[in-house]
Amino acid sequence: MKAKTMFYCTECGNETPKWQGRCPACGSWNTIVEQPAASKTASTRTGTAVRIGNRAKKLDEIETSDELRFLTGMNELDRVLGGGAVKGSLVLIGGAPGIGKSTLMLQICEELCKKCTVLYASGEESAKQIKLRAQRLGVTGESLYLLSETSLEDIIESVHQVKPEILIVDSIQTLSVGSGDSAPGSISQVKQCTTALMNLAKTEDITVFVIGHINKEGSIAGPKVLEHMVDCVLYFEGDQHIAFRILRAAKNRFGATNEIGVFEMLDEGLREIPNPSEMLLSSRPENAPGNCVTCVMEGNRPVLAEIQALITPSSYSNPRRTSNGVDFSRAMLLLAVLEKRGGLLIGGCDAYVNVIGGLTVDEPAADLATVLALASSFRDKPLPSDLAAVGEVGLTGELRSVHAINQRLSEIHRLGFQKVIVPNSVVEKAVRIPGLQMIPVRNIREALSAVL
Repeated sequence: MKAKTMFYCTECGNETPKWQGRCPACGSWNTIVEQPAASKTASTRTGTAVRIGNRAKKLDEIETSDELRFLTGMNELDRVLGGGAVKGSLVLIGGAPGIGKSTLMLQICEELCKKCTVLYASGEESAKQIKLRAQRLGVTGESLYLLSETSLEDIIESVHQVKPEILIVDSIQTLSVGSGDSAPGSISQVKQCTTALMNLAKTEDITVFVIGHINKEGSIAGPKVLEHMVDCVLYFEGDQHIAFRILRAAKNRFGATNEIGVFEMLDEGLREIPNPSEMLLSSRPENAPGNCVTCVMEGNRPVLAEIQALITPSSYSNPRRTSNGVDFSRAMLLLAVLEKRGGLLIGGCDAYVNVIGGLTVDEPAADLATVLALASSFRDKPLPSDLAAVGEVGLTGELRSVHAINQRLSEIHRLGFQKVIVPNSVVEKAVRIPGLQMIPVRNIREALSAVL
């Protein structure tokens, strides 16, 4: 008898009885894939069946304690989590293979094992391989239990035997549940395994860290509903050929999602970088055209970013435009404003914009620095090395104010900069800092005249 199959949407997880070109639930095109239907008894064996006897409580009857949140031992990870991990939460950590997800999870075990029991379940490595990696990282946790298993039923059984406070699963794509009707990593398997782990975390009050790989589009492999089920989604970003890594929160039910953690990958593991501004500006060239520094806010942390631009005459009728670390549409908008309102004829030139260090700048406060870097490269005239720029650029060329201006100015001054170009509207809000000269301007023409 042919096994019954269902069709799932990889974006929203919607199930349909037949294939369709467009998902009727979310409207995405070409996201419907065929998977074997889940076994009806699979959820019962993994503990995902409905539990009887859990009654509803009034809000004032629910007790909370100060120990609801605990530290992981890594300040950068605690910052992204919102001040530490929360008991009974399900945290999904995604990233490209080899980026350092398993290394990060194994390193925090050193500090966590001092106050609680940790079970590290891996479906990718054997227990001996994990121990060799732990020795290289200097992890000697006495309360750390290792388990090499791909069956979710066996992992849950080990949880009931060991009774850990923290469970680490590496990775969700290697787990399988039920009779094995579908392969590990398929949409139905990932969805069932995540549901079982979520119920385990909520009913047993266990903090569960789940590692997940990303696909070529940069999202967590599996249905999009996977990210809706968990409490926190963290992305570990970076290039394998670059030592620096950035941990960013895409979803956090217990904190903000605009914080980042910066790490450096070394032979002995990940090293925290509490001051990313110095790291990002460590190799900044001097007296080089097309270079400008700005200050962006990553949560409550001001970070200095170096923006580089290159303008060259184009050999083709259609100039090439490329941006890395800056939104492409935003970069094209700034190029148009610079030509129309700044008076620079760059329409027939190739334009390249890059943010150094793998940082992604997504706030408008970096507009002015991008415009100055482009103008500096076009005129082949370097900007002063002690100059920074902060401000949002409008379509008419005007400069608009940005928030947290005092924090930005303090960070700029702390890194040794003596001049900063700011919108004229923020001068009244800004606190005067000795040794830091503010250059207020109203539009990009005034900004170009002040420094170029």
